[in-house]
Amino acid sequence: YVNGIYVPTSPFIIVNTDRVSFGISAFDKYTGSTNNNGIYEAGLYNNNQPVINFQLDSISYDETRYMNAHIDHKLKLSGGPYINHLSRLPGCPEGIYREISGDGVIALDDDSTHYIKIVVRDTYGNASAMQFQIKRGELKEPRPVKDSLSYFEQTAFHPGFINVFEKDDIQLIIGENDLYDSIRLAYSKKVSLSPQVVSNLHIVHTGLVPVHGYFTIRLKSTMVIPDSLKDKIVMQQSWGGKTEVVKPKQEGDWFTAQFRNFGNFQLIIDSIPPAITSFGIRENADLSRTPQIIFVVKDNNEEIKNFRAELDGKWLRFTNDKGRSFIYKFDEMCPPGDHELKISVQDEAENITTKIFHFTR
Repeated sequence: YVNGIYVPTSPFIIVNTDRVSFGISAFDKYTGSTNNNGIYEAGLYNNNQPVINFQLDSISYDETRYMNAHIDHKLKLSGGPYINHLSRLPGCPEGIYREISGDGVIALDDDSTHYIKIVVRDTYGNASAMQFQIKRGELKEPRPVKDSLSYFEQTAFHPGFINVFEKDDIQLIIGENDLYDSIRLAYSKKVSLSPQVVSNLHIVHTGLVPVHGYFTIRLKSTMVIPDSLKDKIVMQQSWGGKTEVVKPKQEGDWFTAQFRNFGNFQLIIDSIPPAITSFGIRENADLSRTPQIIFVVKDNNEEIKNFRAELDGKWLRFTNDKGRSFIYKFDEMCPPGDHELKISVQDEAENITTKIFHFTR
């Protein structure tokens, strides 16, 4: 921090590329508070000429997922800080960005030094600035690849286009508005030894790369599935310890589903119903002094499709803690007397568990 200007540890940067873009991690503070708040606006200058800025204001709910394009998604998902891009990715709409003389990518076309300034502001116009110099160094030659050019062209995916990938037992279709940047799709597959898995394990790119909308994926089963189990097939996506399962649409040996995260995909048989654990209630209990009852629901695939409670044959509203617990606080919907409470839980494979309790209030 020199004369009111932030300066990087290395104020003169040499890069071995002819194209650079920048990102910043910054926060704002209110007078009298120690809390770190998000910034309102940031702008990029190249040789004292404004290039691009962004303003985080009046963002609708439908636009919030574009945050994945504004930040360094890979770094954040790996446990790092929020880094705000000072360039707009090609698959991201203008939205918060205002392009003045470019999209934020600086061309280092010669050996001259570029003077870069980044200015960050809050809603009251209070500003902080960072300055440094950058210059092109020796350009690195691209690493040779074993695969043919035609192979790379086939698997190069770009925003603004419908992108299709096909193999003998997988089909992938990504919509024109679902990628933020160009990628070279990485794909491989493995044979699963689990008796519950009825397809290969398809490793589709990496969950560190964000996808904006739902894409279509089709997997082919590796075995003949008995009629009794066809309704129990779900498609599972997993990455980084998290899983998601979706009930697919079946067409012969092919199963189709939609996801909006890359990762590992496979077809599994799920014939195990959810488990229900009750707290605060048991059969024939006197609940006159009980303020609330709780049901904790668990499923082997961590996905609950439906939870329904009926008191004396009528639907009863439970709240959910955004997790596995469903909670009912006794109110006027449960008057004094004898009652029957029916709890039904359904998972994505349509396995159902039902429990019935009789109690007195």
